[in-house]
Amino acid sequence: MLTSSIKNCIKGSKNIMININKEIFKKALLAGIFSAFTIGVLTVLTYKSALGLFIAGSFGSSMVLLFGFPESPFAQPKNVFFGHLVTALVGVVFVALVPLPIFINIALAVGVGIFLMILLNIVHPPAGGNPIMVIIGSVSYDYLLSPIIFGCIIIISLAILINKFLLKKNYPLK
Repeated sequence: MLTSSIKNCIKGSKNIMININKEIFKKALLAGIFSAFTIGVLTVLTYKSALGLFIAGSFGSSMVLLFGFPESPFAQPKNVFFGHLVTALVGVVFVALVPLPIFINIALAVGVGIFLMILLNIVHPPAGGNPIMVIIGSVSYDYLLSPIIFGCIIIISLAILINKFLLKKNYPLK
């Protein structure tokens, strides 16, 4: 049974082709370059200045949408900003007010964060991980200002400047 499943999987994979054309290569290259630049700005501000914390782990996955798929509704400034803010706030509230074991708090906070993003029409999938980071790090309400609010302002500003003015894309969508 297992051998036949493996054989079927291998046989089926022969039909899968990775189609890399010039357009896809250019899109991937530009997304990688501008993602590295944006995260680099946040990293320099965080580690080479006395201004505070500007980077959150979930910002890395935000780059995929902001520079790889800026036309996505999930990549729009409202979704990026409020998606990150609401889910980070949910995590902080759980840290401060919900006295349950961490493994329960993380699961519940992620669910509540996703519920609120969908309910408020501010879905930004990378933000779904914020409650995990917040609860594991036991952060305070200060985390909402720095890195979440300040970091979001920077990544959204750079996404608008790069996508709209440099790459001439329709970003943000109207």
